[in-house]
Amino acid sequence: MRSYRVTSGAGIDGLSLRTEEPRQPGPGEVAVAVHAVSLSFRELLVLRGRYVLPVKPDVIPVSDGAGEVVAVGAGVERVRPGDRVTATLFPDWQDGPFRPAVLPQLGGSLDGLLTELAVLPERALVPIPAHLSYAEAATLPCAAVTAWNALGGVRANHTVLTTGSGGVSLFSVQLAKALGATVIATTGRPDKERRLLDLGADAVVNYRADPDWPAAVRALTGGLGVDRVVHTAGPLDQSLRSLAVSGQVAFVGSVDGEWPPLDPRLVFGAAATLRAIAVGSRAQFVEMNDVIAAHELRPLIDRAFPFEEAPAAFRYYESANPLGKVIISVR
Repeated sequence: MRSYRVTSGAGIDGLSLRTEEPRQPGPGEVAVAVHAVSLSFRELLVLRGRYVLPVKPDVIPVSDGAGEVVAVGAGVERVRPGDRVTATLFPDWQDGPFRPAVLPQLGGSLDGLLTELAVLPERALVPIPAHLSYAEAATLPCAAVTAWNALGGVRANHTVLTTGSGGVSLFSVQLAKALGATVIATTGRPDKERRLLDLGADAVVNYRADPDWPAAVRALTGGLGVDRVVHTAGPLDQSLRSLAVSGQVAFVGSVDGEWPPLDPRLVFGAAATLRAIAVGSRAQFVEMNDVIAAHELRPLIDRAFPFEEAPAAFRYYESANPLGKVIISVR
């Protein structure tokens, strides 16, 4: 089999394609023929040496992928050869709150899925919704599950604000609409406004055209503000200014690399909850897939690259500001 390997901090140029002997699955393990993987900002952090969790040397990168079960080890009961599966980013996080015991992660402290054959623990695997292709399913484990976790508790009478147009934000638009919420999206590019509306946003605010975009958000909500912000980019203070009293900011991170100081008065002024999001559990993944299947949601894909051109896929993802996921087709 062929696998890409890299040492964290080596950058995209450090990706090395190697031919390796495939490993047979042991007890509780499953061999998966990988069909597609997708890239997320997390993968760039791993390559840049800036990922917050441990990364083992010479790791097979990329947490997000999908494929077909080709062999199972002793004691495996959930899956069988021929099943279409993807995998949770944190294999040990089955349910409940995030905690230190579940920190091992694919493409970090564990080998990931940028390989032709991955041997994974059975507990990590999640069935693919029947209407999705392998490429579409490969987009789900990081960005989609993060969005689902960020939307926890959202109901049909809520208003949700998404910031930017990265993978988490796009999934948040789709999933929040599936839950019946009203969705306001932000973007800095006019060409993306129509795409966000087509994806399901009820309104789009351009933060470049209107620097005081929290005021525009509040105007769209009759002055009340939004019940939930899925924050992925921009100043956190701006998201808090958009929030209704007793609302929540689901803090996913900052893909633009900016970490401005937080004014605690804004938190107290809105009686706000600020919740950090670390992807999600397998139980949340399965719950999300039920909603995706019921509404036949399809992830937005920007571009696909062949396996042999994986470094080019990373460079495109890093520089092109894609709208939708970037896929690497393995087979």
